[in-house]
Amino acid sequence: MFPPPPVRILDSRKPVSFWCVIPHRWHVNSNDRAIVGLVMISHAMVHTYELSIPIFMTVWLDLFEISPGRLGLVVSAGYALFGLGALPGGVLADVLGSRRLIAVALFGMGGSFVALSLSPSIPVIAVSLLLWGSAASVYHPSGLSLISTGVDARGDAFAFHGMAGNAGIAFGPLATTLLLLFTDWHLVALVLAVPALLAGAYALRLRIDESAAVSDDADDKTGGVSSLAEFVAESKLLFFGPFVAVFGIVMASGLYYRGVLTFLPEMIAEFPMFEPIQIANRALEPSRYFYSGLLMVGIAGQYVGGKLTKRMPTERAIAIAFGVLALLALAFLPASNAGLIPFLVLGALLGFFLFVVQPLYQATVAEYSPAGTRGLSYGYTYLGTFGIGASGAAIAGGVLEFFSPGVLFFVLAGIALVAAILGAVLSFR
Repeated sequence: MFPPPPVRILDSRKPVSFWCVIPHRWHVNSNDRAIVGLVMISHAMVHTYELSIPIFMTVWLDLFEISPGRLGLVVSAGYALFGLGALPGGVLADVLGSRRLIAVALFGMGGSFVALSLSPSIPVIAVSLLLWGSAASVYHPSGLSLISTGVDARGDAFAFHGMAGNAGIAFGPLATTLLLLFTDWHLVALVLAVPALLAGAYALRLRIDESAAVSDDADDKTGGVSSLAEFVAESKLLFFGPFVAVFGIVMASGLYYRGVLTFLPEMIAEFPMFEPIQIANRALEPSRYFYSGLLMVGIAGQYVGGKLTKRMPTERAIAIAFGVLALLALAFLPASNAGLIPFLVLGALLGFFLFVVQPLYQATVAEYSPAGTRGLSYGYTYLGTFGIGASGAAIAGGVLEFFSPGVLFFVLAGIALVAAILGAVLSFR
């Protein structure tokens, strides 16, 4: 007779996540599953709101008769806080814990979109976007710090985390576009607020071990800064080394990301191939669906980027990916004149490489920073990506107002080239 199968005893102390989106063949423990489930839904929420804003902008430009440059400044203010708040958010993640800050981010984002739904004018919209940026800013340093210290399968976790973010990036514009077909933008903003409020309630109830993936050494598990002197000392340790090149890469990534995406729906709407289509007394905007499709391709980019972190040095992969982004920026307008199919191919490539870089630099930050101040490291990372990077929206608006789209894409190519050079420097180092 065959012996009976071994009895599997479940450890009741370990949390179990109900997020079925994580494949069960992914060999991780229940703590990993709970953390990855939390950060996936939270990351999706952050980017759902972030990329719904450019769709709302197409409504606000006509409704409030505001110039692209002025509206770009208004939106840049909210996006700037999205990045500027990352640094204090990272400090708080090291001291207070990531799960609590993730819950704060979710409730804050939901509440800010409730405020947005009540906004009657551009000044009130600006205040709502500032509230959103403040709340959303604490997510990335706390979520990525949580992955790097709490999840054993870090590379796969970064991949799934990025894919969820891109699902939100694609879902935000698409859901906003579809809802705007049937109702006023105020009600659309209110509907979008609900999922974050529900996710915040879940984050408050979840119990996880945030330091399960670091060694038992007390120096690895303890960290954070409790005074200005410690903040300055830990910052010096980061920036008097190769982390400064990593910071340059993430800053360039943010400028390119925000510069290319903020006004893209408005730019491509001007192309003859994307003229509005009238169906049953409703005007369908093909440019918005192209925009959503481009962002959806980024899901594959995030997955491939996460897998590349285990198959080649991330510095080399960063240099290659940003080099491709520079070429794609230069080819954008020529492809638009070559016809629909070449332009669709270029859009798919742009969406892929725009997001393949994100898990690459996220993993690189973990390699160039100590576990005890990982939140601080990711705080600086997203200060560069979404804080300084937010000026990409203002740069894009200014260039489009005073020059032309061709000049904008030339500037974007230069930004990507800088990131490629920094990646190559780190790689040869």
